[in-house]
Amino acid sequence: MAGSKISASVMAVMLSGLVLAGCAGNGDTARKENLDRFTAEEIYKRGEFELENTGEPEEAVFYFSEIERLYPYSEWAKRALIMQAYGNHKAKNYEEARGAAQRFLDTYPGDEDAAYAQYLLALSYYDQIDDVGRDQGLTFQALQGLRTVIEEYPDSEYARSAILKFDLAFDHLAAKEMEIGRYYLKRGHYAAAVSRFRVVVEEFQTTTQTPEALLRLVESYLALGLMDEAQTAGAILGHNFQSSPFYEDAFRQLRGRGLSAEAKGDSWLTNVYRQTIEGRWL
Repeated sequence: MAGSKISASVMAVMLSGLVLAGCAGNGDTARKENLDRFTAEEIYKRGEFELENTGEPEEAVFYFSEIERLYPYSEWAKRALIMQAYGNHKAKNYEEARGAAQRFLDTYPGDEDAAYAQYLLALSYYDQIDDVGRDQGLTFQALQGLRTVIEEYPDSEYARSAILKFDLAFDHLAAKEMEIGRYYLKRGHYAAAVSRFRVVVEEFQTTTQTPEALLRLVESYLALGLMDEAQTAGAILGHNFQSSPFYEDAFRQLRGRGLSAEAKGDSWLTNVYRQTIEGRWL
């Protein structure tokens, strides 16, 4: 008896799928009118089919959005809304993905899928920051969204991934500062270069960009004739990253001027050095 029910259910979904697919040629208006004849579950399963089998996530999003329109207060509408976010993200329609994810969070803040909705919201920003030359506003938005996942849903299955992506996004911001700093350094604008490398050392010290930032500070300060600062930058680099090739390069440059890597003078770098020795930096 159970087997016959399953067969009937499968057959119903297959038949509804054929009818739903047949509506596609009549335009969106005709499709919507025809969808009125189907249950929320049937439309949802058609959306799932499109998502999993056709490689057209936007088509799946259409069906999921129709559930929200036709059955706005149903359990299927809730499930369809999170699938809208997922489908739009898969289609790289990131703004639409954020909109659906945010609606889910606003409507169902305590739902078990809220963590996933927040993760998709953050991911829709994160997946747009693959190039250091792009707008850094996206990176800040990604960091904020990922931080929310980490802080509000620490026990969720998405927290660990959010932490990893947060670190990568943070490193991305530092990489942008380095890119601009190197641009200034190459053109001999040493003071402007120093300001960028200083940001990395002071604000992004836990990123992978810090060793190079310290090397570039050595180079910039040597060019400016500020030997104490150059030596102090070298000392910090040697204290924290002695095995780094950046330290070897900095050491050669200092030695070439008859200098050593040691803290000297009283600058912002001297304060960083003191904090390093006291264990309050890095």
